[in-house]
Amino acid sequence: MRSLGIPRMAPITLSVLLAALALTSCTGSDDSGSGTEISFFIFNEPSGAYVEAATACSEQSNGEYTISFEFLPAQADAQREQLVRRLGAEDDSIDIVGMDVIWTAEFANAGWILPWEDERAQQVTDGVFDSVVESATFEGELYAAPYTSNTQLLWYRKDRVDQPPETWDEMVQQAEEIGPAEGQIQVQANRYEGFTVWANSMIASAGTQVLSGPTEIDLEQGPTEEALTSMGEFASSPVAPPNIDTSTEDTARLGFEAGNSSFMINYPFVYPSASENAPDVFKQMDAAKYPAVVEGEESRPPLGGIHLAVSRYSNNPDLTFDAIACLVQPENQLIAATLGGLPPVTESVYDTKGIEKAYPGFSDLIRQSIEDAAPRPQTPAYTDLSLAIQRALHPPSEIDPDDVGEVYDRLYDYVERAVNREGLL
Repeated sequence: MRSLGIPRMAPITLSVLLAALALTSCTGSDDSGSGTEISFFIFNEPSGAYVEAATACSEQSNGEYTISFEFLPAQADAQREQLVRRLGAEDDSIDIVGMDVIWTAEFANAGWILPWEDERAQQVTDGVFDSVVESATFEGELYAAPYTSNTQLLWYRKDRVDQPPETWDEMVQQAEEIGPAEGQIQVQANRYEGFTVWANSMIASAGTQVLSGPTEIDLEQGPTEEALTSMGEFASSPVAPPNIDTSTEDTARLGFEAGNSSFMINYPFVYPSASENAPDVFKQMDAAKYPAVVEGEESRPPLGGIHLAVSRYSNNPDLTFDAIACLVQPENQLIAATLGGLPPVTESVYDTKGIEKAYPGFSDLIRQSIEDAAPRPQTPAYTDLSLAIQRALHPPSEIDPDDVGEVYDRLYDYVERAVNREGLL
């Protein structure tokens, strides 16, 4: 499974090459006498933004520490598996834990990461979007420092669409008027985490949530059934792509770039991709906010991103807290946005001039989307929960929009078993 919410946005630049050269000074053993080595376990982000920030922080520490890298696999499942195995074995070689936003509750509940308290917590959450802070919090306590975020937008063809739709129903109607030859709607609906992302945002946009606590099920029936109806109506419509039940971020991107789609729900990485791969499509490409489920109500777009936590087994926890506080500074968030297209978590960064280089013409949309976003449920049983949602609702093309009661009952049952750890999956 690809890690959601962290796709590459910008092409490699000279600064990235310089950052790559700097990697030799911030990886491996420290032979220069430049302080304690702080190991940073994270995936190898391709733009070099994380390396550049680590190099700068190591220099700014005035010899207190040097941040070195231990790169995790590219796939999110494999990243989590390696971290779970090593933290479960109380591996003291890990200092900074680079986490997907959905791992907070699991890692905190297991006692693998240290809480951020008092001034430290205030330092790394000052000005950060509430939705992002929520995703870094478990049972009222902050367990990670938000670093980068991500969200999805509605991408559309302005040569075929006069006014972008505000709801899913309106989008399907506009697409059907264009016709299936050019009006397809691209989404992510394979049986993987991307499908859970879609379902969670639809349910939240309808006015409820999957869980109201780590083990407390919400899923208010009326709103949940409204969300399921919208999913079923679209998935069974003539403007759903033929591969909808196996669609991913990349198949959606390719489908839109092929020219036979007028709408796409996806992350911002698709914008520079179209510029490079499909310039004719790119010229007609525009963005709007994620569609609402209920007319007149705000949508709740997806929320992705990376948090940084301090391993409980670190031999240098105080220095690790300091290193993370440096890494997540707004100036390093801006580097991650301009080099890698990774949206900042601090709202004020969206007021800087540099942000338009990363998101030309749609930085305010990303800001609004993250502000309104629906975090996925914070529960130690998240892996089981995600699989339960997928099992209950996939394939979406088989959700009967005229009779979603049975699907709702199945979803509620599977979610209940997942949070109760009944071993269904």
